[in-house]
Amino acid sequence: MEYALVGEPGSGATLRLDYRAFAYAGKFVVGAPGKAALRTPDGSPAVPEWEPDEPLPPTVEPGAFDDDVVAAISFSPDRTDPARCRLRYVTVHVARRGEGLGPRLVDRTVERLAADGYDRVRIAVNNPFAYAALYKCGFAYTGERTGLAELELERPAAEPAPESEVDGGGTSEEDDRYRAGLRAFREDDRELDPRERAFIAERLGEDGG
Repeated sequence: MEYALVGEPGSGATLRLDYRAFAYAGKFVVGAPGKAALRTPDGSPAVPEWEPDEPLPPTVEPGAFDDDVVAAISFSPDRTDPARCRLRYVTVHVARRGEGLGPRLVDRTVERLAADGYDRVRIAVNNPFAYAALYKCGFAYTGERTGLAELELERPAAEPAPESEVDGGGTSEEDDRYRAGLRAFREDDRELDPRERAFIAERLGEDGG
């Protein structure tokens, strides 16, 4: 896979992702945000062996999608701070999840945004799995919330992500902030599913959640 900048913010660039394979697929046909992707270098299908669980409706052509994409991200300048950029959506092909492709794409995109002159990069997350993955990419909980049960994370654009794991591997202040974010998910109105509760409890060193 190779990293590809599809288009800068405002360029009108779009990605046509198969909604059966990618979460947030519909967000990538909106032209205003910038977009980047991990895709095959020769345009071949990213996951040729993948079989969708449902057929396409007759109104959608089989070749309508960019099937060389394995992961995609969208981003745009923060409306309140021109020195900060926001990552809007990160999505990975359902057949390639768990391989670290999302964090890899985030890291490359942050590098690109630093080169473009942004000082900080921010993202909002609504589940503890994304929260933990983004912490490994150098993001930290700001203590702020937005949207529906979304926690705001931020990192400096020009600094590399730390190599150590957060769970017990950072400074006391970093670990405390990490755990504060995990607890915040339990304080929101949204009902956590059993996997989320177990994940949070494990990361907090509890017997149950």
